[in-house]
Order: sequence, then structure tokens, then C-alpha cells
Amino acid sequence: MSAKLETLSQKLQDRFGDKLLSKKLALGELTVEVAAADYFSLMQSLRDEADFSFEELIDLCGVDYSTYGDGAWQGKRFAAVVHLLSIAHNVRLRVRVFADSDEFPAVDSVTSLWTSANWFEREAFDLYGIAFIGHEDLRRILTDYGFIGHPFRKDFPISGHVEMRYDPDQGRVVYQPVTIEPRENTPRIVREDTYGDPAHG
Repeated sequence: MSAKLETLSQKLQDRFGDKLLSKKLALGELTVEVAAADYFSLMQSLRDEADFSFEELIDLCGVDYSTYGDGAWQGKRFAAVVHLLSIAHNVRLRVRVFADSDEFPAVDSVTSLWTSANWFEREAFDLYGIAFIGHEDLRRILTDYGFIGHPFRKDFPISGHVEMRYDPDQGRVVYQPVTIEPRENTPRIVREDTYGDPAHG
């Protein structure tokens, strides 16, 4: 494991202690988890304190854990995952924060710390329904204005709720309930059981 990541891991432990709900070094990456109540203050420290100096927010995305591990997941459902880069220390860090409520998932916005979070947070709001408290312009960014629901949630139907088509009589695009019939996809058996067995050549 990288000496830089081990050093960073120790500095994080020394500085934040039990505010880190978990800390994992795996596959050359360091991931920490923090409670929603501590998220903003920790992120501000990661940006401003010389030991960390995470000047850049590279990415932020939403995650729906409801079917994680083949549905065996028992924790909170929605999380925001942030990837940070420190140019000064040439190191990266992943921070994960779970929303306290599954019914109305919300975490603090970090747009006041990194302006690059703006569109990322809007995307997570649009696709997962995670609200970012303090975001000055939180609105959909990928789906249409009248779109209902959040299409990356695991319980959102693959075919959606509505479809759109051009209506020549009305001279405009109209929305209507989905006409696609749900179907069960059955895997097709491509090869017989003895395929490649020299005895059955």
C-alpha cells in the first residue's frame, strides 16, 4: 500500500478520531465514511488544513444501496460519495456520507467549498433524489422539467412511468402512460453442457 496513503490515513485518524465511522485502505485507494452531521465541517477541514489541502473536488455521485449485496444490505439506503484530490500532497481521498433518512435523503451541500460540486450535486439530486442542503440552485439537470421520480433509484421501473411521442393532430410532443409490456428476460442457453469436452468431440 502506498506510503502516502498510509500517512494520510494516520493523519485523518489523529485529526478526526471517532468522527470517522469507517476507514478503509484497499486496491490503492483510501475511503472514509462520516456521519451527515459531521460531513460539512470535515470537508472544510480537508480543504483548508495544511495537512490535507484537498484543493479539488474531482467527482461527487449518489448511490442507492437498497439492492447492494443481492439485497442483503441492512444500513441506510442513500449516500453521496465524493472524490477529492490534493495537488500539494499528490494524493486522493474518497469520502462517503449516508443520508439519515431514506424517505427524504438529504446531506449538506459542499458547493461553498468547491464550486465544481454544483452540477454533480444537481445530478445526484435528479437521479437519486438526494437533497443537498444549502445548494443555491438545486434543480434537475438531466431529466425533463415535468419528470416524476428519480431514474437511478433501484426501485424505479426500467421502462419508466411515461413515454413521449409527437402527436400530429396537436402539433406537439405529448406524454402518455408507458405502453411497453413488462417482460421476463430468460437467459438463452448458448452451448450444451458437453461443449468443449474432447470426449464428446
